[in-house]
Amino acid sequence: MNVMNLFYSAKQLASDYRFFQLRQQLAILFCLILAMPLNVSAEIISGRVIAVASGDTITILNSNNIKYKIRLSGIDAPEKAQPYGIASRKSLSDLVNGKEVDVAWIKLEKKHKRAVGKVLLNGVDINLEQIKLGMAWFFLHYQNEQPSQDRIDYENAQISAEDKQIGLWVDKNPTPPWEFRKQGKIN
Repeated sequence: MNVMNLFYSAKQLASDYRFFQLRQQLAILFCLILAMPLNVSAEIISGRVIAVASGDTITILNSNNIKYKIRLSGIDAPEKAQPYGIASRKSLSDLVNGKEVDVAWIKLEKKHKRAVGKVLLNGVDINLEQIKLGMAWFFLHYQNEQPSQDRIDYENAQISAEDKQIGLWVDKNPTPPWEFRKQGKIN
């Protein structure tokens, strides 16, 4: 009987040890997963800008002749019927129309059939440029979808444009496009 108990104890001990090893391995794996960045890499779409619909929306054509409608992330430009709406569209057109850009897109909007992302022209953040020129607002509503450095840069650019009273900030109290849309005054 003692031999049987000893055999059973050795078998149980081996089983417990394997379980302990598995728990250790799972704990290490869990820590590695937690250490991974949430956004490992952004999807990049490259193409030539073939249309500028507004101060925050463009269409690009990639090398495979596929069109992509792109909404510039982190900004909201005046609607066409608003003061500076046409100027904002012209500003974006002057910056990118006919040029090759890269778009680091962060999401797809099925409702509007478009991608939302940061437009880069030779490494320059065009979304940020629109804010710097006073042609768009930093869109606070979606700020959590942006990297923290972009949020800081966009907010500082808007403060600077307001202080310099350039673009739409020439007006003392311009109506943000999201409020304009709520009022039902869209184009």
